[in-house]
Amino acid sequence: MARPRRHDPGRRERIVDAALRVAGRSGIAGLSHRTVAAEADVPLGSTTYHFASLDELLVAALRKANENFGRQLRERSALLGPGADLAALLARFLGEWLGGERTGVELEYELYLAALRRPALRPVAAEWTEAVTAVLARRTDPVTARALVALMDGVCLQVLLADGEYDEEYARVMLGRILAPGAPDEAPKPPAPGSSEPTARPTDT
Repeated sequence: MARPRRHDPGRRERIVDAALRVAGRSGIAGLSHRTVAAEADVPLGSTTYHFASLDELLVAALRKANENFGRQLRERSALLGPGADLAALLARFLGEWLGGERTGVELEYELYLAALRRPALRPVAAEWTEAVTAVLARRTDPVTARALVALMDGVCLQVLLADGEYDEEYARVMLGRILAPGAPDEAPKPPAPGSSEPTARPTDT
C-alpha cells in the first residue's frame, strides 16, 4: 500500500533557501540536486520534482537573491523625498549593503554573473536591472535611472573583485555627476588601487 504523501506546502521555498546556502558555501560549482536535497533535508526526488533541471533551480535562487537588494532599496522611503540628496542617499545605501554580510553580497553577484554562461538566467538578471531602475525612475527619469544602476553595479563589482574598501564620497560625487551633469562639484581623488573605482558592466537592455 502506498504511503500517503505528506502535505508540505513550504518545501519548494525551503529547497530554494537550501540552494542559496549551498551556493554561498561552495559556489555555483558545488550546487547539485543532491547537495541541495541534503541541505534541505528532503528526498532527492523532491528537488527534481520542483526543479527539473539545475538551471530551473538557479533561476529560482537568483530571483530570490535579487529580491534582497530591491526590497532594501524600496524600503528607503527617504530616496523618494523630493528634497532629498539622492546621490548621497544612494552612496550611503551602497556602503551599508557592501558593509553587511559579505558572503550574501558575493553570492548575489555570482548568481547574477552566471547569466553570462547560462542563458536561462538572463531574463532574471534583466528583471533585477528593471526593478531597480523603476525605483530610481520615481525620482529622476528612466534613462538617468539606468545610468545610476550601471554606475552602482560597477562600483559594487569592483569592490568585490578587488577586495577593496568602498569609498562613499567618491561614489557620491560620481552619482551626482550623473544626476546633474555639468554641475560644479569637488573633484574626488581617484580611488587607490584595489578600491571601488567604478568600471561599470553594461546593464541588460
